[in-house]
Amino acid sequence: MLRSSILSFLSFSFFFSSSFLAGTVHAAPLCGLVSSSSSASADSAEPSSSANNGTGTNSNSSLIAATWYAGWNSDDYPLSDVSWEKYTHVIYSFAVTTSDDSHVTLESSDAQNVPTFVSLAHENDVKAILSVGGWGGSRFFSTAVGDETNRTAFIESLLSLVSQYSLDGLDFDWEYPNADGIGCNTRSSTDASNFLSFLQALRAEPSGSNLTLSAATSIKPFNGQDGSPLTDVSQFASALDFISIMNYDIWGSWSATAGPNAPLNDTCAPSTAEQQGSAVSAVDAWTTAGFPASQIVLGVASYGHSFSVSTSDALSSSSSSNSSEEGSTTQNQTQTLNLYPEFDATNQPAGDAWDSVEGETDSCGNPTTVGGIFNFWGLVENGFLTSNGTANTDGGMVYTFDECSQTPYVYNPSTQVLVSYDDATSFSAKGQYIRDSGLAGFAMWQAGGDSDDILLDSIRAASGISSDADTDTDED
Repeated sequence: MLRSSILSFLSFSFFFSSSFLAGTVHAAPLCGLVSSSSSASADSAEPSSSANNGTGTNSNSSLIAATWYAGWNSDDYPLSDVSWEKYTHVIYSFAVTTSDDSHVTLESSDAQNVPTFVSLAHENDVKAILSVGGWGGSRFFSTAVGDETNRTAFIESLLSLVSQYSLDGLDFDWEYPNADGIGCNTRSSTDASNFLSFLQALRAEPSGSNLTLSAATSIKPFNGQDGSPLTDVSQFASALDFISIMNYDIWGSWSATAGPNAPLNDTCAPSTAEQQGSAVSAVDAWTTAGFPASQIVLGVASYGHSFSVSTSDALSSSSSSNSSEEGSTTQNQTQTLNLYPEFDATNQPAGDAWDSVEGETDSCGNPTTVGGIFNFWGLVENGFLTSNGTANTDGGMVYTFDECSQTPYVYNPSTQVLVSYDDATSFSAKGQYIRDSGLAGFAMWQAGGDSDDILLDSIRAASGISSDADTDTDED
C-alpha cells in the first residue's frame, strides 16, 4: 500500500479543512476584490465556452461529471480501472508547488503515470486535467503568485506541463489562500488578489485561453486581506470555468462531537452548534458573493470519518409490544443510532488499508497520526456494509439516515466504531440538489474510493447525467 503520502493528500483538506470550515478560520473566497486593498483589475478574461465540458462516452447532458484520481494509489487502483465512460472530466492529483524558480513539479511516479492518464482520457472523450496543490502540495502557492515575476515563471512552468502531456486543463487546489493550511504554507494577506491576477494572466496567454481552468475551494469564499471571506468573487468566474466546492471533512476527529462528513444541508440542524457547513450553505455563500451557480460543481466524498463512540452514547433503546391472536404479548427492543454523539478523541479508530498511519512525516515534517478514513470500498471490506453498499445489519451493524444532513451513519457495537459517510441514497440526494439548483455538476474525491460504481451511478442518475437505462448499460 502506498501509505506514505496519505496524510498529505488523501482527503485534500483533511483535519485543518473541517476546523477551518467550521468557523475557526474561514477559507477566503477569491472573489472580485471587494476587499479594500486588493489591486487586481478585472480584465475581460472570459473563458472559452469550448473549454467548459467534456462529453464523456455516456454523457447525455452538459453537466460535469468529474473525479480526482489519486496518483499515489495507482498500484492498488490503476488508471485502467477508472470508469472513464462515466466521466466528463478526470483530474490527476497532484503536481505540487515548490520553492524553486519553476514553482511546480511532479513526482517521478506521477510523471510516468500522466501520459497513460491523458491517453485513456482522450480515448474516452474525457477532459484530462492536472490538479496543482492539495493539502500537502500548497506550501508555496502564495510565493508562486506573489508578484509578477513569480507569476510569469509559474505560468511558464504550468504551460510547459500542459504542452508536454497534452493536457486539457488545470485545477488549482490551493489549501488555502491567506490561511495556514497544513501549517507551513507561505502566506500573504494579498493571496486572493494575487491569485486572481495569476488566473487572468494565465487566461491571457494564447496557450491558456482555451484551457479548462478550475479551482477546488473551501465551503466559503477565499479569504480577503482582513482574513474574512471575500464578498465579491465575480471576477474569478470570468477567469475560471468552474469551481469545485469541497463539501467534505465538515466534521471529524477535530470536532466537538461526531457529525456528518459531507452534509447536504445544515440549515435544518436543531442547534447552531450543529450548523458547521453544508452544500446548501456553501452554494449560498458563493452565489451571494457573485459566483454563478451554473459554474459551481459540488464536491462529493467517496469516504467517511470514523469515531470511537461508547454504546451508551451511540445507541438509544425503545420498546414496543405486539399482541398475538392467543392474547399473549411480546416485548420488542429497538436500538436507534443517536446523531451527534460524544466520542473519545484520545482513541482514533484506524481506517481502511489506505488510511494514514503513525510513524511517518507530512510535508511540514510533522509526525503523522491515524486518520480514521474509510473509503466506501473499505466499509464493505471491513464489514460495515454489504457488497451492494447497504448496512450490514445481519452482521450486527446499526444504521441510521439523518434526514437533515441527508447522510448516513453506521455503527459497530462490538468495536464501538461509528462512521459518518455517504451511500447511494445520500449521493442521490446530492444529485437531485445539483439538478434542482442549476449547478454545473459534481466532482468526487476520489475515483478509487467507490465500490462497483455504487456511488457514481447513483449521483449520475439523480443529477440527470444518465438515465437508469444508461446506468444499467454502464454496469454490464
